[in-house]
Amino acid sequence: MNIIIPMAGLGTRLRPHTLQTPKPLIPVAGKSIAERLVREIAQVMQQPIDKISFIIKPSFGKDVENQLLEIASDIGATGQIDYQTEALGTAHAIYSAKSLLDGPVVVAYADTLFKGAFDLDEQADSIIWVKKVDKPEAFGVVKLNDRNEIEGFVEKPEHFVSDLAIIGIYYFKDGKQLKEEIQYLFDQDIRVGGEYQLTTALENMKRKGLIFKPGTVSDWMDFGNPKVAVETNAKVLKYDFDEGKNLISKNIKVVDSEIIEPCYIADNVEIVNSSVGPFVSLGKGSKIENSNIQNSLIQNNTSIKNADLKNSMIGSFVRYDGNFESLNLGDYSTLE
Repeated sequence: MNIIIPMAGLGTRLRPHTLQTPKPLIPVAGKSIAERLVREIAQVMQQPIDKISFIIKPSFGKDVENQLLEIASDIGATGQIDYQTEALGTAHAIYSAKSLLDGPVVVAYADTLFKGAFDLDEQADSIIWVKKVDKPEAFGVVKLNDRNEIEGFVEKPEHFVSDLAIIGIYYFKDGKQLKEEIQYLFDQDIRVGGEYQLTTALENMKRKGLIFKPGTVSDWMDFGNPKVAVETNAKVLKYDFDEGKNLISKNIKVVDSEIIEPCYIADNVEIVNSSVGPFVSLGKGSKIENSNIQNSLIQNNTSIKNADLKNSMIGSFVRYDGNFESLNLGDYSTLE
């Protein structure tokens, strides 16, 4: 089985945190979103992963590429980097990895995390994972028939048609069929809003008689903006803690302080006269002094003093000394 991960977007809603780091490589509880996504897919698919394509912009640079290739290598797969040089839609992005569109393939967008067990229905040509949501008008949704098959795709419906939102993970029994359908969109120049869309290809495949089934997940965690990123960090910490994972390094210094789990504390962190947690991630080399930190995501080599913070997202190499209750600071910021 192959995996294709489109991740060439700029992550503008998560700025300033994506100015230095592509969104899928932002750490959550010590692991990047991309790594967590790949590992979760590999675990629930219960079959070997052969190749993984990471679709990025050339401007991401070699350091990012090497990090992504290492993610693939760590699970025993062969990684490759493919480029999307123009933002011409979801189908266009997937086609950038056309060499992997052969045989069983998973397409997973690297701006979401999930929890759940994947059951691959052998009667289905494709499975599209969905999650019931309260406000379906904000998502792409699927309509089901009485055989529990997908009969339609609706993008951000103005009127209620379904509350099953597409979470951005797709399985295709034979990726070649998807490749041919996307090629058809190119050949006929079929665009929606000026772009080649995956949903158009899926509709064409469905009209040809291919069977699409919904898959469900127990949890779907977004990472679209700082507020939801902090919420996702808390969920991930809870899942990892409940699974008995070791989240607190032994190589830290704690002086007259308490750590309220679940928390992720990386190597060389120093906590002095402070309370940290619950639901706090602290990246390596950071220092917390005379502070109370709760429900926050803090990256590497950051110094925080005299703070009482909740619901904050703070980047790497930040210097903060102040009295705000909630912060959103990007890398290399100073606020004193």
